[in-house]
Amino acid sequence: MKKPLRTTLLALSVLVFASGPWNLAAAQGVRPEIGKPLQQAAELLRAGKARAALARVAAADAVRGKTADEQLVIDRMRAAAAQRAGDTKEAVAALESVYARSGAAEKGRIAEQVSAMYAQQRNNGKAAEWLSRAIEAGNRGAGVQQLQGYLQAASGDYAGIAREAGAAVAAAEQAGRAPAQADLLRLADAQQRLGRNDAVVVTLEKLVSGYPKAEYWDALLDRLPRKRGFASSRYALDVLRLRRATGTLTEADEYVQMAQMALQSNLTHEARDVLDEGYAKGVLGKGDDAPRQERLRALAAKEDGDVASLLALQLTAARRSDTGDALVRVGSAYAGHGEIDRGIALIEQGIARGKLHHPNDARLRLGLAQLQSAGTHDGGVKSLGAVKGNAGAADIARLTLLAGRG
Repeated sequence: MKKPLRTTLLALSVLVFASGPWNLAAAQGVRPEIGKPLQQAAELLRAGKARAALARVAAADAVRGKTADEQLVIDRMRAAAAQRAGDTKEAVAALESVYARSGAAEKGRIAEQVSAMYAQQRNNGKAAEWLSRAIEAGNRGAGVQQLQGYLQAASGDYAGIAREAGAAVAAAEQAGRAPAQADLLRLADAQQRLGRNDAVVVTLEKLVSGYPKAEYWDALLDRLPRKRGFASSRYALDVLRLRRATGTLTEADEYVQMAQMALQSNLTHEARDVLDEGYAKGVLGKGDDAPRQERLRALAAKEDGDVASLLALQLTAARRSDTGDALVRVGSAYAGHGEIDRGIALIEQGIARGKLHHPNDARLRLGLAQLQSAGTHDGGVKSLGAVKGNAGAADIARLTLLAGRG
């Protein structure tokens, strides 16, 4: 979840050249013998010739009797040219000189740039020193926050990162804003390094809520079954459904597992759909496992032809049961085979009969069935929103709604 160091630091090190006063003709108190080589240096920089620009800066610096203003303009140009040339040591020296002569408003920006360049050199002690100067000067921008995160991570202070990123996320939520993606990523990374899996799951759910990228869904659905109290075996098929809905079901083994689990629940239509999708995407039907996958496909087709009579027998047994669990299971199967109204009615009968082993699971099945029909979709959203508990039903309900929205 972390960006490479070089990418981050280059983004943080905004070139001085881009923001400095390079209209040398308008510069006050700069003599022609200094202004001319500096103007040439600026033109060379625009042409991408940073080393040649540094040579012209040296020519300007060689002029005797320079005023403080002239030295400041020279150092600004030297910083820009050295930075473009990749000479970080010279760029830092020039910026430190500029910093000493700058006004309060500019010190914060320059200190941030110096800090970023020291960090790029892995001199984290000096980077932290200059970062403190940037903050003291009132610079609390995004670049400073990223530098803080990098330096804390480099020092191993993940608890500190978690506190600061968590506070930023909480402040945004309290203000009615979506937390910044960068803050959520920093928080999730710190929580992961601290071994706080349940906290990571919560943060990743916030990420997919505000920024529904496949990579975030993949990370969330990988960690969800390891959440404390989550009944992973009971909701394994639901997790795979979420993967399918979010585009993160990508491996042949996942398609095969999902189809097998659907068949075990008499959801033969779903099993066939999953296998057909796997073949259509080129995930199934190749390699050493192709014959086994084809046999599974044939089995799903055969069982789909026999399922109506099987469900009729199961329904007869469910009506005689003292508990509502069997009615919920059969109702879910009917809904999965397209008989949505019948399935919903049976699930509702099961809930009404009571004595359910997992009441929240029954409410989840009702909401999932209702979502399948336009006529009952709104009721499904309401049903899923009412699912409670800590064993996984409420997680599946919330994430199903998020996946459908995304």
